[in-house]
Amino acid sequence: MGGLGAVGGSLQYPLARRDESVVDDYHGVLISDPYRWLEDPEAQEVKEFVEKQVDLTDSVLRTCDTREKLRETITKLFDHPRFDAPFRREDKYFYFHNTGLQAQNVLYVQDSLDGKAEVLLDPNGLSEDGTVSLSMCSVSEDAKYLAYGLSSSGSDWVTIKVMRVEDKRVETDTLSWVKFSGISWTHDSKGFFYCRYPAPKEDEKLDAGTETNSNINHELYYHFLGTDQSQDILCWKDPGNPKHTFEADVTDDGKYVLLYISESCEEVNKVYHCDITSLPGGLEGFRGGKDLLPFIKLVDNFDACYHAIANDDTLFTFMTNKDAPKYKLVQVDLKEPSTWTVVLEEAEKDVLESACAVNGNQILVSYLSDVKYVLQIRDLKTGSFLHNLPIDIGSVLDISARRQDSTFFIGFTSFLTPGIIYQCNLEAGVPDMKIFREIVVPGFDRTEFCVDQVFVPSKDGTKIPMFIVARKNIPMDGSHPCLLYGYGGFNISITPSFSINRIVLSRHLGAVFCIANIRGGGEYGQEWHKSGSLAKKQNCFDDFISAAEYLVSAGYTQPRKLCIEGGSNGGLLVGACINQRPDLFGCALAHVGVMDILRFHKFTIGHAWTSDYGCSEKEEEFHWQIKYSPLHNVRRPWEQHPNQPCQYPATMILTADHDDRVVPLHSLKLLATMQYVLCTSLEKSPQTNPIIGRIECKAGHGAGRPTQKMIDEAADRYSFMAKMLGASWIE
Repeated sequence: MGGLGAVGGSLQYPLARRDESVVDDYHGVLISDPYRWLEDPEAQEVKEFVEKQVDLTDSVLRTCDTREKLRETITKLFDHPRFDAPFRREDKYFYFHNTGLQAQNVLYVQDSLDGKAEVLLDPNGLSEDGTVSLSMCSVSEDAKYLAYGLSSSGSDWVTIKVMRVEDKRVETDTLSWVKFSGISWTHDSKGFFYCRYPAPKEDEKLDAGTETNSNINHELYYHFLGTDQSQDILCWKDPGNPKHTFEADVTDDGKYVLLYISESCEEVNKVYHCDITSLPGGLEGFRGGKDLLPFIKLVDNFDACYHAIANDDTLFTFMTNKDAPKYKLVQVDLKEPSTWTVVLEEAEKDVLESACAVNGNQILVSYLSDVKYVLQIRDLKTGSFLHNLPIDIGSVLDISARRQDSTFFIGFTSFLTPGIIYQCNLEAGVPDMKIFREIVVPGFDRTEFCVDQVFVPSKDGTKIPMFIVARKNIPMDGSHPCLLYGYGGFNISITPSFSINRIVLSRHLGAVFCIANIRGGGEYGQEWHKSGSLAKKQNCFDDFISAAEYLVSAGYTQPRKLCIEGGSNGGLLVGACINQRPDLFGCALAHVGVMDILRFHKFTIGHAWTSDYGCSEKEEEFHWQIKYSPLHNVRRPWEQHPNQPCQYPATMILTADHDDRVVPLHSLKLLATMQYVLCTSLEKSPQTNPIIGRIECKAGHGAGRPTQKMIDEAADRYSFMAKMLGASWIE
């Protein structure tokens, strides 16, 4: 078994203090929380715990013989030029590009698509170690200004700066404490809307991103160029609903600002509108005043999701899931807000993923059909079908299109396609589609691999789609290392995409890679999402376990060769599945997971996730949660099944010190609990598979991570996986 005992049996786990006095009463059920002290990231004792875990993990990784080969090979393959689809403002084009191993992508500008490109903003010069990233950017309508958000160490906190495009001069404007925000310019280019939270009281000494306080009282502001943040206009706040979050969007015609209000991660929102062209003194008239903008309520309840696609004066087209769990397009005239008409009916089976106006009165719509993308051009006014756009089986990563342009760009990827940017011109009536740029990975030959999609029956009979990527013509004898990935939450779909790491694992470790599109995701619309959330969350784990059992029964792998991986909600998935079926897996990689389901809502933006998980403060919901919460269900399998020799799979729990989305306390508490229950509380524990934590410094939930950190982490976790599954290197 790849020398598991050699590592795990001799591991000296650090002893973590257990405070048995911490006990909570949940509706008459007493739950102890002996590692509550690990919730304070600033405590010296917590820092010492982290240091000891880092040392332990380093000692294990030093024994993983494929680590340097993985790092070297991944680095070599990663070193290829990558591009994003260009976007247009006025007479200029902007795009992101990475030459290969740059820590962060660089923003370029050019006067035409074949004109000379110049660097506009290079985030790599903003920090020594590449941990300052560009988290968002927006160019003014006249292409004279770039507003951009910088994030440090992967935190969700953003600082917005402004640059003049012509001479690349950075202006003095600095906007702080921005989070969960966009940047939306008014068409006069005098300023933009953005969202922020009130500055924390301990402003001076805060290392933003390490704090755990709840994010409440989101506010919408308008910033005038060249002024101090203290002069910004407060456009909207709602202290009566401190957990609401806001998003503002200026319409394509520059006439309206739309305000979207959300209360959680559920696909529902309110929509308000304000005609900024008819304000008596313009936005300037609100400077120094106490009045909020006079928004008019179009949708004032949380019963569906609405997103504006286009408008002609007061006539708006929205994409919505109102009575349409797979989404549809509707129209409403602001003068008659109670009359809504359907433009494009909900499809029977496919999910409407996106719609954007192009070429005047046409729309580019993308559907998800059995987890594969379909693109169509339709009529904006009638919804009638005009053209199919031919794309391979895979994912549409991004669409760069504007209503006033007849040309648009599509970013495409798949398991065996590193990336293609298509340019499509609609001027002639029939779409003229060609490859604008193709991303080429030197040394990668797609013909070595094959991709299959299977539909696996879950515990209740529901068919779960799963993609399987492997070398061609492998024997189905159960001999292959296998990596199974899943997410299953928040209406998010996991669609085909290219990964250097996975290609290296297939080629050099003989691994089979699989994605299970389990319930809880958005692959088949809202019903699919809802059937894997709240009281039905267990369906996610049943689906994933069924996918794993299929891989064994079909002859791809065997339990001791099977590794499961997931991040965030997928980290919870991995944590729950190793508790429920420790016998089914040889290794588990759980990234930045939500592991304490009874307390997640108390930290940063956790309160927004109650729409998927429920809240332990409600009795019925507590009883759902306590059944699967990873932290509260660690048991000794050898005591539960005395007749079967069984232990937990080798487990690596990954987190980061600046993760202010899923704060590190989730991973630290689970790590301490697993090490205690399975290892240190027993004289001679049957648990010889290692239970370790990889804790990254100066990193967050995943966004903005520098290239080198991504490569290092991949080498660490997959060399651990290789050793634990007994996979050896193939040249």
